[in-house]
Amino acid sequence: MANLFITGGGGFIGSHTTLCLLEAGHSVVVLDSFVNSELEALRRVARLAHLPPWTSPSPGIWQSLGTSAGLTVVEGDVRRPADVERAMALRPVGAVLHFAGLKALAESIREPLLYWDVNVHGSRCLLEAMRRHDCRVLIFSSSATLYGYPESLPISESAPVRPLHPYGHTKAAVEQLLADVAASEPGWRIARLRYFNPVGAHPSGSIGEDPHGEPTNLFPIIGQVAVGKRACLPVFGDDWPTVDGSGVRDYIHVMDLAEGHRSALNHLLHSDSDTLLTLNLGTGQGISVLQMLQAYRDASGREIPHAVLPRREGDAASSVADPALAKRHLGWSTRRTLTDMCRDGWRWQSANPRGYGGGQATDTPLSPP
Repeated sequence: MANLFITGGGGFIGSHTTLCLLEAGHSVVVLDSFVNSELEALRRVARLAHLPPWTSPSPGIWQSLGTSAGLTVVEGDVRRPADVERAMALRPVGAVLHFAGLKALAESIREPLLYWDVNVHGSRCLLEAMRRHDCRVLIFSSSATLYGYPESLPISESAPVRPLHPYGHTKAAVEQLLADVAASEPGWRIARLRYFNPVGAHPSGSIGEDPHGEPTNLFPIIGQVAVGKRACLPVFGDDWPTVDGSGVRDYIHVMDLAEGHRSALNHLLHSDSDTLLTLNLGTGQGISVLQMLQAYRDASGREIPHAVLPRREGDAASSVADPALAKRHLGWSTRRTLTDMCRDGWRWQSANPRGYGGGQATDTPLSPP
């Protein structure tokens, strides 16, 4: 088992992956600024992992240490070397998983300097700290947004990298930085994992997706309509060249994604040679917006009104992964179905209508889009 350092471990994907790795027996130190995540998520992770109650040995640090694995949480910013050093100095680091970053497409267009600062400068600071601590094993949270408008489906890792917005440009820049670092000196073992569309929640309903501000992804918006937090779901276009006219995406259950990280970590830790892996993490099957909407209706037993709006600029008709390379290298493939995604997502949403902050769903319908 390894001592792991995870940036952004309080976020949606980070928290589920942290739990998965704790359950595998690893010890984890999380660094998170909690700008777009919640400390409560990690409290719940500790409980799900059957760790003892938290202690706070110093301001900004929380610990839940078991006999074979433990979780330490450090509040800090990956862009600040002193924060990274404070966290990495707690124990020798065997591997790093890097989730910290910003990911809202529209916001990246409005605030490109912020995105380059957080996503690219933050990654550079982390790599410098890793080199100081003689740690060369890294898993990077990348994105299928790098592919832009796909030329063909399913999308393989050899497809052209042509991002359409600053968020995608920053992911491409970090991927290039990692390739340059891996080529600069021996010993680096790096996996660049390109996610498609993570959805769902832990089957307990204790942890899930809790977007700060206005959500931009389909799944949390559907959940908010189902729980009464908003009036209806906007469907951007019903005239796409797809099975029912709505956009098609490759949705992956967040627990399958977490297990993909565990498989990638095992591969890197047991590799006896330098490695730079670039892998899609997806199901290889497309689901339309209207198919997802119906599946969520079935899972929740709720009517979910929707309104068809014009297509959004920058959207593609379909985006579906070719996950064969991950299967070949990692022995990993998805196990959970669309029904699982919606059932687990609804269990989280219905139990936490206001997210980690608690509270009840509003009784006042919100304005339709």
